[in-house]
Amino acid sequence: MRTEILKFGRIRDLRVDRGLTQREVAELLHVSQNTYSQYEIGTNRFPLEAVMVLAEFYGTSMDYLVGLTDERRAYPRRKA
Repeated sequence: MRTEILKFGRIRDLRVDRGLTQREVAELLHVSQNTYSQYEIGTNRFPLEAVMVLAEFYGTSMDYLVGLTDERRAYPRRKA
């Protein structure tokens, strides 16, 4: 499974801004709270699929989560 390095402070800040616990986000990702905690502190890398879920959930872009942009807004979706 591919992994991406995240700006760990960003995922923590987004979680805290929403008033969510690590356990609640872990449930969204279908992982244990301990696994999510390790993602957040940088011990484990996030699977790409988790980055996609978090970007959609927080209404931001994957680029923001991985530190390629400082723009929090999600990109407009391409029409199929």
